[in-house]
Amino acid sequence: MPEVPLDFPRAWVEFDDPGKKSRRYRIDLTWLTSKWTCIFGRGCKGIYDTAPDSGCCTQGAHFTDKSDEKRTLKWAAKLDREHWQFYDVGHRKGTTVKSGDGERKTRVVDGGCIFLNRPGFEGGEGCALHGLALREGISFVKTKPDVCWQLPIRRAYDEVERPDDTKVQLVSITEFDRRGWGPGGHDLDWYCSGNTEAHIASEPVYITNRDELVELMGKKAYAVLVEYCQAHEEALRNARGAARQALAPHPADPQ
Repeated sequence: MPEVPLDFPRAWVEFDDPGKKSRRYRIDLTWLTSKWTCIFGRGCKGIYDTAPDSGCCTQGAHFTDKSDEKRTLKWAAKLDREHWQFYDVGHRKGTTVKSGDGERKTRVVDGGCIFLNRPGFEGGEGCALHGLALREGISFVKTKPDVCWQLPIRRAYDEVERPDDTKVQLVSITEFDRRGWGPGGHDLDWYCSGNTEAHIASEPVYITNRDELVELMGKKAYAVLVEYCQAHEEALRNARGAARQALAPHPADPQ
């Protein structure tokens, strides 16, 4: 598999949130300036070899909270039979269930999320909620469960107490690698974030995933992030040899 090792040097930058005091961002420049892109339907092998056409949708989507589920269901109510393969199942059995660990998630039908249209479906394959966003002319961050539009960007929170007894919330934005799935992540048959096959974009992640990052950080913090990413790209373009490697480019990118 053309997947790079999980641990490699990364370049990070920290800055205060211009929109909120006591919040600080820790940004993975290596990931956000990489050339990763989603290749669902154009080379994605799926996280399990038993479901190569299901991408990362085989287990259904776990909701982050009640508002996430409520928002998703509001948009799901707009789907019709023409554009949603499992319309009848969803209206007969419901689209969400409680998982074994008690968390709410989307129902799984025939080895995939109930909102995943399979290859050959006349209404279009792929996420029905994603397709709905395209038809509505809005970003898919509005219609899909949080985990679906965030992946493979990972946002993590840490509460940091400094030596002078002040406290700050440290928000990390980084790569959701296979370890983000928990211990079972090591058993995935294929995964994209560190896979050279998915690092084929013409533009970096901080540009192609702008909507997701703005939703995660806000417009003001995203504007600061862009400045740091652009400076990092400029440094990479001008550096050679060991100096370039010291800037920690993503090893899955074309070298």
